[in-house]
Amino acid sequence: MAATSQRRRRAGRLTTVAAALATAAGLLSAAVPANAESSEDATSSATQRSSADAPADASADVPQGTRGGRTVDVQMLSFNDFHGNLEPPQGSSGKVSELQPDGSTKDVDAGGAEYLASSLRDARKDHPYSVTAAAGDMVGGSPLLSGLFHDEPTVEAMNKLDLDVTSVGNHEFDEGRAELERLQNGGCHPEDGCYEEGREFGGADYPYLAANVTDEKTGKPILKPYHVWQHKGVKIGFVGVTLEGTPDIVSADGVKGLEFHDEIETIDKYAKVLKRKGVNAVVALVHEGGSPASPAYNYDCDSPGDGDGISGPIAAIAKGTSSEVDALVTGHTHEAYACTIPDPSGTPRTVTSAASFGKLYTDTTLTYDRATKDIVRTKVAAANHVVSREQPKAKDMTELIQRWGKLAEPVAKRPIGWISEDIPGRGAKTPESPLGDLVADAQLAHAKEQDEGADLALMNPGGIRSDLQHAASGDEGDGVVTYAEGFTVQPFSNTVNLADLTGEQLLQVLREQVSGDNEASPKVLQPSAGLTYTLDLTKSGADRVVADSVRLNDKPLDPGATYRVAVNSFLAGGGDGFPTLAEGKNPLVGGDDLAALETYLTANSSADKPLDAPAADRIKVVQ
Repeated sequence: MAATSQRRRRAGRLTTVAAALATAAGLLSAAVPANAESSEDATSSATQRSSADAPADASADVPQGTRGGRTVDVQMLSFNDFHGNLEPPQGSSGKVSELQPDGSTKDVDAGGAEYLASSLRDARKDHPYSVTAAAGDMVGGSPLLSGLFHDEPTVEAMNKLDLDVTSVGNHEFDEGRAELERLQNGGCHPEDGCYEEGREFGGADYPYLAANVTDEKTGKPILKPYHVWQHKGVKIGFVGVTLEGTPDIVSADGVKGLEFHDEIETIDKYAKVLKRKGVNAVVALVHEGGSPASPAYNYDCDSPGDGDGISGPIAAIAKGTSSEVDALVTGHTHEAYACTIPDPSGTPRTVTSAASFGKLYTDTTLTYDRATKDIVRTKVAAANHVVSREQPKAKDMTELIQRWGKLAEPVAKRPIGWISEDIPGRGAKTPESPLGDLVADAQLAHAKEQDEGADLALMNPGGIRSDLQHAASGDEGDGVVTYAEGFTVQPFSNTVNLADLTGEQLLQVLREQVSGDNEASPKVLQPSAGLTYTLDLTKSGADRVVADSVRLNDKPLDPGATYRVAVNSFLAGGGDGFPTLAEGKNPLVGGDDLAALETYLTANSSADKPLDAPAADRIKVVQ
């Protein structure tokens, strides 16, 4: 879907409450355009707190934290995949797994900007050399408090907690290049304007790095490819990249006119550029990740030896990236690890990821040698730390949340349904989730209103961003689903689209869940009621879908028949590795996906008769 269309649909969600917001907040002030800086030679930002310090000669007085005058310990605090979670994430999305001394694990509540800011500020104490970096997806897929305002609140929060630099992630492209540039440079939204009278959005104080994202016409990076952090003679270069496969998981118009390049080749290229500029210490911020052998954030993933504790794309990237790079801060998979993987020379190199939603931060010690202007790799150490909710809240973050919350309140608290129990979605540990089935049923119901011939709906699991919790998140009462909670589940402003597929094509779609781009990491589509089949994970590739088990309304799938299939607009364009969905005939664009969920919940639940969680038994999984 076009980025402009995305913005219009998001604005359309608010038409019934626009007047209330305008009265409360003085919305729709004049928009101010912004221009992006994308110079390949830009090495530092005038807005950076640490870079503003005048460099000191290596012979200057040695402050606390140095080692005999020649080396100095630089603290690097990092996190990733914040996704606009200013308030503590709820349910399983707000927990991290902690390894206990006896080998068991314990779930711990964590996250929220008020606590993340406190954690980072406490960690910086007594560290005269401290830099804070992130590995992308700071915005996008955000809860209503941030997403309703095109993530301006999150950028403001990142400014306040003193983020120094971040790479872009795939979700930074959800609303297209122009909106990403506005988040960097500031200015009011081109359609929604300014959200508060007399206050113009100032943009990010920190640079977004997009080294491997270029304009297809000019071949130049659309934003800065690297940034040099410097403090009292210490210089560390940061190169930021997103996964090369970003176009496969973002709507086509969100990346229109852009090219995404190989992560290793790009990092190596700019590591050489930095070295020519006299910057030998280099950290790669990579929005791509992997999975550790244990879900516990404090698991010793080096224990199997040689980096075998991490699997997935980041393992190959880490092994292939130039030895000139001293550490990799990664993300995308929402996993937690602080490990080492050998570089091409065989030297261990730190690779970290801090889960997601601000639940963890990583503290890495980079020992900088003033003589070589490089990192002493044998001294690098890293560990993940919980962002505990038992510590005091950062008052400035509380004020920020309250300020934006007041603007969002007319929309956020409106009830849209009632549930009798938790309905797991993002937090489900199974290929098929109860909330996935609920969303698919809602989309089929919406599709039937558009076309009575609609047969089934399929929902991508990545489009479901949270769970629905029975416990009240505010003062609405237990079991009430508010608009804010629905928005958190489906924040992308997709539409529900219809198209004709043959039975053979539909079977191919099911096979694409576990083959092709999705073979290594299956993406199991959530089915509407009536579609059933067996997924045999003991097999490989497309064979994992048992062809003769596929049934629709108890009838075997007919390869030659035509079926009317509903999917969201992202999937309709072939997103998430489902190219066959883009081959559908007689397409029809329906309404907003969140509106479809709201209508379904309202029609099928009440305070007296709340909705039960679907059984999630439509896919039989053999393991």
